[in-house]
Amino acid sequence: MSGHSKWSTIKRKKGAIDAERGKIFAKLAKEIYVAAKSGDADPNNNAALRMVVEKAKGQNMPKSNIENAIAKAKAKGNAENYESIRYEGYGPSGIAIMIDCLTDNKNRTASFVRSTLTKRGGNLGTDGSVSYLFKRKGIIILDKKYDEEELMNKVLELDVLDFKSEEDGYVVETTPDAFLLVKDELENSGFNEFIMSEVTFIPDNYIDLDDEASEKVVNLIESLEELDDVQSVYHNLDI
Repeated sequence: MSGHSKWSTIKRKKGAIDAERGKIFAKLAKEIYVAAKSGDADPNNNAALRMVVEKAKGQNMPKSNIENAIAKAKAKGNAENYESIRYEGYGPSGIAIMIDCLTDNKNRTASFVRSTLTKRGGNLGTDGSVSYLFKRKGIIILDKKYDEEELMNKVLELDVLDFKSEEDGYVVETTPDAFLLVKDELENSGFNEFIMSEVTFIPDNYIDLDDEASEKVVNLIESLEELDDVQSVYHNLDI
């Protein structure tokens, strides 16, 4: 099983300083809150919530933070409401970018996203302008401490799209529907050291740019990620 994937953005987040990590946790807490408020507050009975919780665990978010976000959603009289919005556009050199947001003020969010793109050499596109370049997949990255053959034999028993051995970990790709089942099966078989586990968007193909052009795109991505309303930024740059 083979394929091409890049995880530089995830590695960058993993190594974030405390202030940046706090911002990541705040955004994850918002996602957990929305998922819990829109359905059952028990992750075992709410697949959307469990997926977000798994994503938070993959970022080493403390259990207490996760529980507090769920409790906040269950609390009576909490009137916070967020709307999910996706923006599509282009970065420098025509790199495709999708930006997922949770906001309580659409006008504010649109203004911030548009101005950030413009200042960093990008521009907003229309709905559907770049989303067709991405596929939603479950991604599970396991620690390299496991024996590759043993792990591969287990993975081959499961409903997966791909398995590959990369420098920093073993990468398992699944459909969104199979993600939780595959993760549970791996955990139950003793393969439970995850570097990352979440359902996300992966580009069909990556674009390779020179160092100067790549730096401009990375600066744009980081500026977008700094916006409070932005939850995730997807792109097809080969970093």
